[in-house]
Amino acid sequence: MASSAVASNFTPFINQKDVGLSAFSSQSCFLIQNSRRRISKKIVSVMAPGQSERKPSTTGSVKNAMTMTEKIFARASEKPQLSPGENVWVNVDILMTHDVCGPGSFEIFKREFGKNAKVWDREKIVIIPEHYIFTSDERANRNVDILRDFCTEQNIKYFYDIKDLSNFKANPDYKGVCHVALAQEGHCRPGEVLLGTDSHTCTAGAFGQFATGIGITDAGFVLGAGKLLLKVPPTLRFVMDGEMPNYLLAKDLILHIIGEISLSGATYKSMEFVGSTVESLTMEERMTLCNMAIEAGGKNGIVPADNTTHKYLADKTSLPYEPVYSDDKARFLSEYRFDVSKLEPLVAKPYSPDNRALARECKDVKIDRVYIGSCTGGKTEDFLAAAEVFLASGKKVKVPTFLVPATQKVWMDVYSLPVPGSGGKTCSQIFEEAGCDTPASPTCGLCLHDKQKFPWSYGAQRRPNLPSFSIHGCSISFNWFRH
Repeated sequence: MASSAVASNFTPFINQKDVGLSAFSSQSCFLIQNSRRRISKKIVSVMAPGQSERKPSTTGSVKNAMTMTEKIFARASEKPQLSPGENVWVNVDILMTHDVCGPGSFEIFKREFGKNAKVWDREKIVIIPEHYIFTSDERANRNVDILRDFCTEQNIKYFYDIKDLSNFKANPDYKGVCHVALAQEGHCRPGEVLLGTDSHTCTAGAFGQFATGIGITDAGFVLGAGKLLLKVPPTLRFVMDGEMPNYLLAKDLILHIIGEISLSGATYKSMEFVGSTVESLTMEERMTLCNMAIEAGGKNGIVPADNTTHKYLADKTSLPYEPVYSDDKARFLSEYRFDVSKLEPLVAKPYSPDNRALARECKDVKIDRVYIGSCTGGKTEDFLAAAEVFLASGKKVKVPTFLVPATQKVWMDVYSLPVPGSGGKTCSQIFEEAGCDTPASPTCGLCLHDKQKFPWSYGAQRRPNLPSFSIHGCSISFNWFRH
């Protein structure tokens, strides 16, 4: 259970002390530069004045301490100080849209800025087809055509196109699920503002940046102006310490948090994840943690950047970035603490992410089908974890088990990376031996109700008993094999 710093007679803000993160003023900015790529001289944000590289003890106390999210907002709005509740114009570093919301965003952009208007910065717009891809529906395919036409007209630098729908591997530019592709292609950087026309854009907060989903009206405005009016959210801090058992993954952590605070417990709040457990997580696991902030109503999820972040980005971006960290005396709306060593694998039962249960409590529940994929659970490490479970059981699955890698890179990893302890077998080999479905082309798949691949996904009356499962409730897998 969590221990919360909020008293029963709740007060607006509670000062947290000794939270274990150094103040921004005592941190040296992490700077990556590559002379081979010319950096734009256009100033889109400025550092808050008065910051010194000396320790706070030599410069006096910070008058008004800020959280990570507040600092990012302050930098992006060119203001020295901000507090929750303030509305500010925020300069955007990256705008992402896809084939669901792109056409509508483009229409609004042209209506408001003019038919011949140009986007504010063609190198800061990322367009990723991922939903209406592998379908014979011409009207669905038309959305991708609209993306292509707009990117050609505007000379958009980062358009990950797909033309040959019969074989995704024939399209080297095609990526797959946008939230995983954004990270793999180096568009996620600490201290920046990333907006996307998808609720799970908060995934990118794993890189220590502000990332959130917006609608097509806001996206249409950002396309032309490069900024957006946003309200500074208050911050909830989640401190997770203790050695993480090898039967847990980040999905268990975030399901536990959502179960504690409820589906609306973080509505328009920043969810900051810290602690020794978080520091031990890989980037993909941190992405899982931040991905589901929206399932608690969160405005964004965010993890402080560290060496794990910098190593991941080393070969993915040559652009400079400057991480920010919450001040020691930053004000948090509330703080929750968890001893992760005492947690167990969890399941989100239908039909809500906060309808959690211990996996062992569901051992007698018959499972109709299994789906491993999506932006939450379709990353390389998710499939490796799944393969290890199948390998350990040595048995065949007894229900249809569908596999949809998030991106083309993940798909290649499934077919090439050896699974630890398997004697050199790849995930795909283990899945085949276990009787799983052949890994599908990388896409959003079931999350968009792909009726060609998953005809049973349509209609409330036809929903199977399909818990929130991306192999993060490992005991469920063993239960299939036991029955």
